[in-house]
Amino acid sequence: MSVKLVLVAACALIDADGRVLLAQRPPGKSMAGLWEFPGGKVELGERPEQSLIRELKEELGIVVKEECLAPLTFASHLYPDFHLLMPLYVCRRWEGLVGPREGQRLKWVRPHDLRTYPMPPADEPLISHLTTLL
Repeated sequence: MSVKLVLVAACALIDADGRVLLAQRPPGKSMAGLWEFPGGKVELGERPEQSLIRELKEELGIVVKEECLAPLTFASHLYPDFHLLMPLYVCRRWEGLVGPREGQRLKWVRPHDLRTYPMPPADEPLISHLTTLL
């Protein structure tokens, strides 16, 4: 049985106070209401870093340079209809002010509070890597 592989790049934006940005999936999207690290699907012909730069501009209105994206870990999760592979990058430097551009709610969260936010199953294992880093 073959399962469709979906590649999604995610980013843990970390502010000067050591907080991590979470975005809440808006109504109408799958897993609406859950909190996640910003990012999105890697399009055909894109590298994960290029995808993140594009997604962060579209979703949050910020400009991120590729050299400011540091790979931290990845998630590999089997959902009922696809397998998700998601590299997680850390970014501490960007240009512009973070703002919701796609109707999502945003929240800056202390690393030790990340587990209090309901997340998609693929995002949950990433928390321990972030709390260790921060």
